[in-house]
Amino acid sequence: MSASDDQSAYWNSTGTTKTFGHPPHPDWTARLDRGAVLLDYGCGYGRLAGELAALGFSDIEGVDVAPELVARARAEQPAARFSVLTDPPRIERPDGAYDAAFLFAVLTCVPDDAAQEALVAELHRVLRPGGLLLVSDYLLQPDERSQERYRRSEADYGRFGVFRTSDGAVCRHHTRERLSGLFAAFETVEEREVPVLTMNGRPAVAVQLLLARP
Repeated sequence: MSASDDQSAYWNSTGTTKTFGHPPHPDWTARLDRGAVLLDYGCGYGRLAGELAALGFSDIEGVDVAPELVARARAEQPAARFSVLTDPPRIERPDGAYDAAFLFAVLTCVPDDAAQEALVAELHRVLRPGGLLLVSDYLLQPDERSQERYRRSEADYGRFGVFRTSDGAVCRHHTRERLSGLFAAFETVEEREVPVLTMNGRPAVAVQLLLARP
């Protein structure tokens, strides 16, 4: 894991104060049986797991690298199970253990190509054939503030779209081509763009993907 990808210190301190708001698409969650075994990878403080529990899902597991966030998730969302990833992206479950997985605003926190690819490969492993992967993450933003930030940080990180926030997180925004290549082992069922707020409260555009494991 590169230095920019090992951000556990941030997520166990400043990151515990953040609010995450990428919305699950109701038409997509409606495809899932309420008894489906669900994985929320990068669950943070359990916001998404709580929303899924409120929709009637009964078998939800959240995993995250940050013990402080997992502790908060356990306290706030008792209807789900949560654990800390000790060897990310490795999940201590057998192949095909889950019916569906959610990857919401996680790739933005994993700037390195190889680390992203390892994460997606692990999700492919733990999803059953025919299982669904629901993804929500940031595209490259067109506004001048974002573009200037990408340009300023490109020399530091060797990649356009990677930048450091004012409070110390290293984040990545993506081209559609990058995301298409990253999920090439999955079948695209649907996709959409949605307005969201970043963890620092700024408006942004996210792309949401509904993918199926062949």
